[in-house]
Amino acid sequence: MYISQQIAAIAVSDVLSGRNLTLALPDALTSYSNATPQQRGAAADLSYGTLRFYGEVNAYLEKLLENPLSNAHITALLLVAIYQLLHDKADDFTVVNQAVKAAGDAKPRWAKGLVNGVLRNFLRQKDAIAEQIKSDPKINEVALYSYPQWWINKLKSQYPQHWQTILAIGNAHPPMTLRVNAQKSNAPEYCQLLARQDIEATHLGAEAVMLTKPISVEQVPGFADGVVSVQDYGAQLAAHLLDLKKGQRVLDACAAPGGKTGHILELKNVILSALDNDAGRLNRVESNLHRLELSANLQLGDAATYKADKLFDRILADVPCTASGIVRRHVDIKWLRRERDIATFTQQQSAILQHLWLLLAKGGKLLYVTCSVFNEENQLQIDWFLKNTQDATQLPLLLVNGLENNIQLQQGQLLPNPNHDGLFYALLQKN
Repeated sequence: MYISQQIAAIAVSDVLSGRNLTLALPDALTSYSNATPQQRGAAADLSYGTLRFYGEVNAYLEKLLENPLSNAHITALLLVAIYQLLHDKADDFTVVNQAVKAAGDAKPRWAKGLVNGVLRNFLRQKDAIAEQIKSDPKINEVALYSYPQWWINKLKSQYPQHWQTILAIGNAHPPMTLRVNAQKSNAPEYCQLLARQDIEATHLGAEAVMLTKPISVEQVPGFADGVVSVQDYGAQLAAHLLDLKKGQRVLDACAAPGGKTGHILELKNVILSALDNDAGRLNRVESNLHRLELSANLQLGDAATYKADKLFDRILADVPCTASGIVRRHVDIKWLRRERDIATFTQQQSAILQHLWLLLAKGGKLLYVTCSVFNEENQLQIDWFLKNTQDATQLPLLLVNGLENNIQLQQGQLLPNPNHDGLFYALLQKN
């Protein structure tokens, strides 16, 4: 266990210093190249769990320490161990002993004694500390919900009836949802295939199938052959809402990693250009399309400045955003984002939206998408655009093909629930 704790502590420390977990965790794993697959899996679970409940875990640690530690790694190791003692099924004695061992490996010399003392104090004082936290207004909500206070305040203001549910969903484990390739199978047929292999699943709607228990993609029947892809149910709305017609010219702006790109081509035979400003991420689009046996015109470029020879009939603008609607998949987002980042994203979104509008043919439709729940990035952004764009009209969103099942959609805002992430959709037509 202590190897997993060490790896997780390295990753958590990196994230708290400002690094993305998707980069920090792989690098932390390379520090222990001899770790077993089981240890690597446990390290990932501990990293995600500690950051998912960082607000709560850190509140306990602050009560246990007279002053913050100068050693970031030992701080992170304590956070990982306290997370385990609060949320993991591992035996308390084992968690403490393994954390002490990990501290001994990590050094400095005083670390073993400090880690041992702090964790044993935690076990003795856990209930008393919990009462202290509850009665401390400065840390109560951050500890209770494990979100920054500004984030909690914003959701309270914008979703007075739903804010607690949104926060709770963000701290849950995400479902594993598949998208059945309509060119190779269909959802009911694929569910029967899963049943024959004793894999429990639910048909959510249209091409979406949710597994009862997540499994590795290597174990997903038909994945390697392009029969299915992994994609959130909420994200699967995009290709349907575009109202595609055979032979149309379609631009998928900000296309990487290519989930929506593939879905568009699975549904309709269109002339598709997939645009992204990152060559590495564009390679992922190409890889996904190759697995699906599909093809598109891949373009490296910035959606805010991209030039096209011909106008497009449909444009998918899946713009950069705070990712506040997908925090259960990206637990580090809560602690990396700052409230001021919203203004930066809205400026970027506005620039992309205004430029892409110039590339849309008359009568054409543009679908604006974010994976955010913050109004500034969503309907407020669209309201500003409509006010300043005379030839733009916002159309109602029509859910068809069974997509209305298990969906929580409110005026374009897809509120996160157990079946899907939080996304926003706005369909615009050029008059």
